[in-house]
Amino acid sequence: MRDKKPNKEFKENKTVKAPHGIVSYIDNLKADIAAFFDLNSEHSFRPFDVHAHFGVEDRKVRALFNEILHELQESGQIRSNVDGTFTAAPNKPQADPGLIGRVDRVNKGFAFVIIEGREDDIYVETELLNGAWDGDIVKVQILSKSGRRQQTSRGDSGKTRVEGRVVEIVERSQKEIVGIIEVWPKYAVVQPDHKKLFDPIFVEPEHLHGASNGDKVIIKMTTWPTRTRQPEGEVLHVLGQAGENDVEMHAILAEFGLPYEFPGSVEKEAQKIPDAIPKEEILKRRDMRATLTFTIDPVDAKDFDDALSVRYLDEGNVEVGVHIADVSHYVRPGTELEKEANRRATSVYLVDRTVPMLPEKLSNNLCSLRPNEDRLAFSAIFELSPKGKILKEWFGRTVIHSERRYSYEEAQQVLDTKEGDYPNELTLLNSIAKILRKERFKNGAINFETAEVRFRLDENGKPLGVYQKERHDSHKLIEEFMLLANKRVAEFVYSLSKGPDKNTMVYRVHEAPDPDRLKTFASFVAKLGHKLEVDDEKQIAKSMNSMLHEVEGKPEQNLIESLAVRTMAKARYSVEDLGHFGLAFKRYTHFTSPIRRYPDVMAHRLLQHYLNGGESVNSETYEGACKHSSERERLASDAERASIKYKQVEFMSTMDKDRVFDGIITGVTEFGIFVEITETASEGLVRMNDLGDDYYEHDKDNYRLIGQRTKKIYTFGDAVKVQVKDTNLARRSMDLYLASNTTSSIRSRNGSGFEEKSGRSSRGSSSRDSGKPSSSRRSKPSTGAPKDKQRRKRR
Repeated sequence: MRDKKPNKEFKENKTVKAPHGIVSYIDNLKADIAAFFDLNSEHSFRPFDVHAHFGVEDRKVRALFNEILHELQESGQIRSNVDGTFTAAPNKPQADPGLIGRVDRVNKGFAFVIIEGREDDIYVETELLNGAWDGDIVKVQILSKSGRRQQTSRGDSGKTRVEGRVVEIVERSQKEIVGIIEVWPKYAVVQPDHKKLFDPIFVEPEHLHGASNGDKVIIKMTTWPTRTRQPEGEVLHVLGQAGENDVEMHAILAEFGLPYEFPGSVEKEAQKIPDAIPKEEILKRRDMRATLTFTIDPVDAKDFDDALSVRYLDEGNVEVGVHIADVSHYVRPGTELEKEANRRATSVYLVDRTVPMLPEKLSNNLCSLRPNEDRLAFSAIFELSPKGKILKEWFGRTVIHSERRYSYEEAQQVLDTKEGDYPNELTLLNSIAKILRKERFKNGAINFETAEVRFRLDENGKPLGVYQKERHDSHKLIEEFMLLANKRVAEFVYSLSKGPDKNTMVYRVHEAPDPDRLKTFASFVAKLGHKLEVDDEKQIAKSMNSMLHEVEGKPEQNLIESLAVRTMAKARYSVEDLGHFGLAFKRYTHFTSPIRRYPDVMAHRLLQHYLNGGESVNSETYEGACKHSSERERLASDAERASIKYKQVEFMSTMDKDRVFDGIITGVTEFGIFVEITETASEGLVRMNDLGDDYYEHDKDNYRLIGQRTKKIYTFGDAVKVQVKDTNLARRSMDLYLASNTTSSIRSRNGSGFEEKSGRSSRGSSSRDSGKPSSSRRSKPSTGAPKDKQRRKRR
């Protein structure tokens, strides 16, 4: 960058880029000016006023605007007045008041506005965003055909694309921006870390507040971008030098608006809670301390919010208790702890740290079901037959005493060897869990087993290795009993309802997938040689499981599993009793993780309220909290994926540039191909200009590139060999070369089209701009199913 401050005033763009042409440019100006009069139909304007509104200073462009005004007058869209002003035509219908939605900025050229309840998103080109940024809540107006850039433009589904323009910014999503600052003698500029924020932010020298060149900073916005001005801000916090592990992790949290420390008032309130359990509190509860109880968690876990108890009964039956930390006993309504837990709504799990929802005094101590200590719990206790049938159930508050803390690996070793502590009890629980699991799939549950990326880190957080977590019976054992408790609590609260109006409850809902998304996904897997039945809704789950089982162990397994997850509707929280499609449960809640999920705390409170004989509560308050929790969950998942992506790129930056890696093509786009390196599960881009052996055309419908001269084809799932060209930690991205000894298939056209090969999962880039099959119109690739406590799936 030259040491010269750019002019912040945007000059008129007198050149028009292909393919729109000059006619399209004038048509769009005409649409813009007509919309201006429509939106201000009660006022009249001189030509000078119109010039000023659009920031026109050039004499030739002013003349062009005047010609357009007269054309609009002749067409009856505006009228001229005796005083030389113009007004919207009196008989012209009032302008569309606009729709409210959220901006999803796909790339520098365009965005979508997502409107809740509307099936299709509205396409908006950058110059029609009116200064809106990714995540902003905006009012958008649908363009008439004459105002569209490409009247015949089509979306991924083949339908005519609905286009619009932002007419008002209702709410800014980000008032603080994270980025790296470049400091020059007379000004500074910050390039945001967020991949969907493309505008550099200017900072005056007096607003640096100690920031140095190369620092990672948090910027407070002072001036938002407009048609004629660049955005400006001032440094709010200096996180430290970019590239340092703690700085980067804090920057990721700040980028997604997630806190990394508790307010002093919250910590102070937590410290005042007594460590000892009062005797009078124990007397109010069912005493389970004499029953064998244990926890099973990751080896490095610090908070244990669930435990299992086992007690043998007569006639071969068994009593199994699912005991959950009684967070609602300590976190009371109206307290600072409650307000902060509600605000955070979830714990956040980055690759090297946990940012808890509750202060350590609670999360790692009082609410953690640690071994050899009495703890308060909220329990679901079941009497089960040897075949897993529920004979009796009880819900309520208990006091427990865990006698053993297993890691997953330790529990699995006991299951495998039948040696160690309590092998009979673990084996019994495992056999019941397998029965419950089999019954779930019989009823239509879908078996998603997506891989989870893990890192080996040194003491400074530097990645030493990457691996994928394996799931064993010990993981599935815990999962099944947690699912059972969540399901039965939801059913129990529903059963306590009095009259036709059912009790308000916080449900975890997962709706059936959109048919169009399923058809898109089915079409894609068909290209890889697999069949998915989507016409009969009753057969979708069975067909999906059959297809997922068929791809197990094959190169395309991760790719198909990842796309299958994204084809499904995203699970969320709601007071609406909509059921859980993926689990095949008629109703379902989250009851088992209140240390790290606020909806579970709400579920505990509601359950106790109804156990006490309370009437149904107002649903609107809880629905608002559900929406907030769903949004915070999304942000936490995005932050987790960002931290994984950062560590993957950081690890790959240490690799020998001459080293050749095996990879799988996971995305095809007009600007190149995305490749996932098999060994490290990290994804990079081979840019089109680095495919130097031919000129390649993008066949969007078939997810492939075709060489004009050689007819060489690169398509989804192809095995290739790549080398690292460049890594960019700031953008969490990586560029690759195809190695000279590539194993990518070279095919010639034949009567049947082309032979298909297959590959692995896609990560890290939107299907809209990466050329990946859009199984969901606004879904994003992920490194796997959203994770709970970095070890259990969020169902």
